[in-house]
Amino acid sequence: MTDGSPSRVLVTGGAGFIGRRLIGALLEQGHEVISADRHECPDRRAQSVVGDLRDPALIAAAVKPGTDVIIHLAAVTSVLRSVEDPVGAYQLNVEATAGLLEHARQRGIRAFLLASTNAVVGQVSQSRIDEDAPLRPLTPYGATKAAAEMLLAGYVASYGLAGAALRFCNVYGPGMEAKDTFVPRLMRAARDGKGVQVHGDGNQLRDFVHVDDIVAGICMAWRAGHTGPLIVGSGQSVTVNDIVEAARSVTGAELPVEHIPPKPGEMPAVIIDISAARSMGYRPRFDLKAGIATVWPEFSETAK
Repeated sequence: MTDGSPSRVLVTGGAGFIGRRLIGALLEQGHEVISADRHECPDRRAQSVVGDLRDPALIAAAVKPGTDVIIHLAAVTSVLRSVEDPVGAYQLNVEATAGLLEHARQRGIRAFLLASTNAVVGQVSQSRIDEDAPLRPLTPYGATKAAAEMLLAGYVASYGLAGAALRFCNVYGPGMEAKDTFVPRLMRAARDGKGVQVHGDGNQLRDFVHVDDIVAGICMAWRAGHTGPLIVGSGQSVTVNDIVEAARSVTGAELPVEHIPPKPGEMPAVIIDISAARSMGYRPRFDLKAGIATVWPEFSETAK
């Protein structure tokens, strides 16, 4: 897809957790980067188009002539928010994606990478998830991401666009201070000398992948010209209890755990197969303990 020469790249959600890290990597590689987000990109080397992607005028302004690739990260990513506001999730995750794809078609953009999720396959129990798993989403979030994947597949088949749906797992890493997912909750609890709540017995299996490994996977899929779904994760499922133990080891905090009732419909296990990504050269670098060690300094510094 790319011969290594500088490209013009549009990153939606460029001011977000993954977007900031991705834009930094792309700029270091010599690419020209445009960020489209509700907030200005903190990296002033990138151009910022600020506004709501649900506004067609914002999409038109962001997809500039000469753009080579769109990396579409912006989305409603919270399952709870999607349940509370399914219309809002549909508008951003589906309608905005459709608008971006249409502008890509009209302007002859060669590549489109969509940030998706393994939630598109729904409940798979103890089975290993690969790219051939049928789409059976259980929430508006998973359904809107599945719909976006189908739109992308239609544009790929009809217009020759190189399009990859990158199915991310639980992403963590530096830059999570404002997020309310499990790893930053652990970090805040360790900093403040408090405990954490764990749904159920804590033996649920999850794949936690470092943000730098996600960035590497995105860049790899772009370079390879991958088309179709691709699972990007660590390839090592761990229990919630394992995550707590890793956080205790890194932070030195006691982190007492309060077990509360499991969430309705929660998957007991997410076990992914990253062999397709590995065959393209993807090599995740961070295990859980090493990855959490990159997160803790940002939280421990705020306590000083």
